[in-house]
Amino acid sequence: MTNQSLNNHQLKQPLLTIQNLRVSFGDNAPALKDVSLTLNAGETLALVGESGSGKSVTALATLGLLPANAKVTGGVLLKDQQLVGMDDKKLRYLRGKRIAMIFQEPMTSLNPLHRVAKQINETLRLHQGLTGQAAQQRCLELLAAVQLPNPTAIAQAWPHQLSGGQRQRVMIAIALANNPDILLADEPTTALDVTVQQEVLHLLKDLQQQFGMAILLITHDLNLVRKYSDRVAVMHQGLVVETQATAELFANPQADYTKQLLGSEPSGQAPAIDPNSPTLLEVNNLRVEFARPATSILPWKKPTPFVAVENQSLILKQGETLGIVGESGSGKTTLALALLRLLPNAGGVIKMEGTELQSLPQKQLLPWRRKMQLVFQDPYGSLSPRMSVAEIIAEGLKLHQPKLSKQAVEDKVCEVLTEVGLETSTRHRYPHEFSGGQRQRIAIARALILKPRLLVLDEPTSALDRSVQAQVIELLRELQLKHQLTYLFISHDLQVIKALSHRILVLKDGQQIETATTEQLFKHPVSEYTQLLLKAAE
Repeated sequence: MTNQSLNNHQLKQPLLTIQNLRVSFGDNAPALKDVSLTLNAGETLALVGESGSGKSVTALATLGLLPANAKVTGGVLLKDQQLVGMDDKKLRYLRGKRIAMIFQEPMTSLNPLHRVAKQINETLRLHQGLTGQAAQQRCLELLAAVQLPNPTAIAQAWPHQLSGGQRQRVMIAIALANNPDILLADEPTTALDVTVQQEVLHLLKDLQQQFGMAILLITHDLNLVRKYSDRVAVMHQGLVVETQATAELFANPQADYTKQLLGSEPSGQAPAIDPNSPTLLEVNNLRVEFARPATSILPWKKPTPFVAVENQSLILKQGETLGIVGESGSGKTTLALALLRLLPNAGGVIKMEGTELQSLPQKQLLPWRRKMQLVFQDPYGSLSPRMSVAEIIAEGLKLHQPKLSKQAVEDKVCEVLTEVGLETSTRHRYPHEFSGGQRQRIAIARALILKPRLLVLDEPTSALDRSVQAQVIELLRELQLKHQLTYLFISHDLQVIKALSHRILVLKDGQQIETATTEQLFKHPVSEYTQLLLKAAE
């Protein structure tokens, strides 16, 4: 047998076989309904579908990590070992040794109380019995293997001292510590910038070739699926509706749901604005700096402050959308917070409707707060779980229009809920009872009820599935046309930015790299950094 035919034979060997897997929680409807999949040695199988389709439940069931109230039937075979119903002690041995997992959010997956080295060494001790110098040496080798600079320094760092991309690489190092046969990657790049996403997926591909792993890649990013997977399984409402080779699936999808999923990429463009539209916001020489920790006991030896945003100037017209892009740490959110007068250490000139805001004391800012509202990235984190939807949306009215009657407040809440596409009957429910897209609509309603002129949208679609993203983008377009809203839209997703923005501002290390109309920037980017961002997003 030739090397080529041997490799082809190995690729066709099922390493993991999921047979009629069915999972239900308590008396609820099944979360998985007879799911069957195969993962072959050395291949990458992408598992795609909207939130709630059963992707993560499939991965957790494979590892035996479901809660106690989960009822699991069917089979999960690791070569010839049946994992469903396996003894906990045997399963613990297989986790991390034969099958490893990378979770979506590395900051919550890593223990904030332990340095990086201790967390890597723990898995080395449990599965290989390595301790002391041998474990430390292997730890540094792993950090070097995932291409982290200065492994010695990273090993002694705390998780909060690392960037998102660095934390994800540490998680990959932990997962690869024992040379597993299978790597389950659950949304490993969702919270990362496009360039970092590409780096992490390239790294996984290189490590896969180096170690011969099979990868089950769970993601809702179809661009990544197209680039990095060999086969794709599409899930919908707990069922696998289609499985095909990647190229074939994108060229010739069979299931109606797959066609809908592929057609839900952000598209369209920002609505046209009146060329005579007045200027709403004008910013000149905005600068934000933060004090660094003291490195000397001598009071006159103060460290140079960290400049987060430097000399930013921009103009926003009424009804216009300015998209702000750049990698994590580029100053996007800091710039937005400074514009809203939410940072005390900002200097420069901020004018709204001709009034200079920077010199106004906090008490005189209240009328302007109503005109400038903020929608956050994570709707679940920004909505109080203790308050009903009606209470959340009406909270701003109590501050800005305290004389409104109870009935008037309720009428306004119902009106704005209808505007964002939600049933008025849902106003007495709580945030946990809604999907991610519905929660983001609630967050938009909370901002809209005050009838603002400027909406700052900080990564409002990054945690949402593609189909839900498209719905939120369409909603924002409709609201902008109806109310002549002005948007400052922050995102690392260039397809979303392209679909919603009139102009784009590119930031890097707090400095303006490039600004242009959306069409001009995508067709003829000037700076090398912008070209790199666009290439990574292709």
